[in-house]
Amino acid sequence: MRWPPGRAESGLRAIDPPFVAPGPCGVAVRWAARKRELTGESSARWAGAITKATHDQWALARRCQHAHVRSLEAGVKTIEHRLSLPIAQKGTEGAPGGYRSRQEWFAKSRRLGVLRVRLERERADFASGLVHVVRGGKKLARNRHHLDEAQLTEGEWREQWQARRWFLQADGESGKRYGNETIRATPDGRVSIRLPAPLAHLANAPHGRYVLAARVRFAHRGTEWLDRVEADRAVAYRIHLDAARGRWYLTASWQTPTRPAVTIRAALAEGVIGVDTNADHLAAWRLDRHGNPIGAPRRFGYDLTGSTGRRDAQVRRALTRLLHWAETCGVRAIAVEDLDFAQDKTRERHGRRKRFRQLISNLPTGRLRVRLNSMADRTGIAIIAVDPAYTSKWGARHWQEPLTSKTRKTTRHDAAGIAIGRRAQGHPIRRRTAPPPAHRSDEQGHRTVQARPAAPGREGTRRPATDHAHDACRRAGSVRRTRETSASRTVRDARGAGRWVQDPLMDAVQER
Repeated sequence: MRWPPGRAESGLRAIDPPFVAPGPCGVAVRWAARKRELTGESSARWAGAITKATHDQWALARRCQHAHVRSLEAGVKTIEHRLSLPIAQKGTEGAPGGYRSRQEWFAKSRRLGVLRVRLERERADFASGLVHVVRGGKKLARNRHHLDEAQLTEGEWREQWQARRWFLQADGESGKRYGNETIRATPDGRVSIRLPAPLAHLANAPHGRYVLAARVRFAHRGTEWLDRVEADRAVAYRIHLDAARGRWYLTASWQTPTRPAVTIRAALAEGVIGVDTNADHLAAWRLDRHGNPIGAPRRFGYDLTGSTGRRDAQVRRALTRLLHWAETCGVRAIAVEDLDFAQDKTRERHGRRKRFRQLISNLPTGRLRVRLNSMADRTGIAIIAVDPAYTSKWGARHWQEPLTSKTRKTTRHDAAGIAIGRRAQGHPIRRRTAPPPAHRSDEQGHRTVQARPAAPGREGTRRPATDHAHDACRRAGSVRRTRETSASRTVRDARGAGRWVQDPLMDAVQER
């Protein structure tokens, strides 16, 4: 990559190479041209591997740039809307109101100008295909100017900086020997590299290959890797250096076959596990196929502090425990909320609600969605995304108190897990009532039996009770209507309504 003059060491900003062209078609054409140019200097395999790494880096930066533009557009739109409203005007449902004071209105008007300038600059870069990336990460580049805080010397930092550039990677090829012709790993752990033409004189094995002295072993999913290698199925490899440990590592990756889709009825045959996503844990509760909670709720915590690798490991650990619990219970479906805070994470939407903005920003919705889908596909567990509207509110109102006992304290998040699971099964979340056991009054309190799916208005609120006061009709302005006395239905008081039936046996008894 081409660095700005005078800033190559710090690497605060890396300008995208000149091969980038606007639009996906232009990028593909330029990428193919770069591969052809590099093929004459090395080989077709290494030309594709080298250009593929830079192309993937550019594609990732391009997606982040698009998301940044969308965020700036949302911020500008929100400020313009709030500035157009009178001061201290309350907002409507789904739209914020005006600013609280003239001072805040003036400050936001100045911020609007700053955001417009940023938006114009980002739009111009996006239209020209220019992205700003740093190989190794922005955090490592900033550590160069704060070595004391990072507890690094200049030599240690330079080792980490160069280690981010010392790597080899090559995609797999199905049908080739051991699934990869460029970087090959045999079942016994021997690794060899196919050298390009300018380096063919360094080969220590036939056919221009260089065999490494060390052998590798895959502790994680080693059996799956061995099956693919022996069947000559595609396996991609990446060789990189860990400067902190002083070791070289070989990473293998492959694409798993897509499982056939199952119907909702088949997935929910053994019940479902409803999962409520929170900033620091997953609250889950198992439900049977009728929508009734079974057992006790489970909580799978994670700590999203520290480096990116640590945060990703915390998410994977929580999801692994969740999937293992689902397999133990025999449940084949997990219900989660379809959360997306892309439009709500902007600073201008929620104003001074700083704690709420931090809460929705800390929710790992995107990371959880991607990880859960990939990990659940291997286990055969279906993931059902449901509408998140009112799951926490209705769950706390209708399920938290009935499921709380002296030995178990049900939280709001646990109750939300039940609401999510019931919505995935098609059952109503709100609890409906049935006739009381003793008589037709309501002195027994709230009734908790569920309504049938075909019952009209089962999701609506309960009708208010009729006014039974002695002057209810006078206050309502209506005439009190009296009902005629009906005949009693008991045998003793029945008169005129019944008819005696002659019984010969009883007549014979009376004659005696």
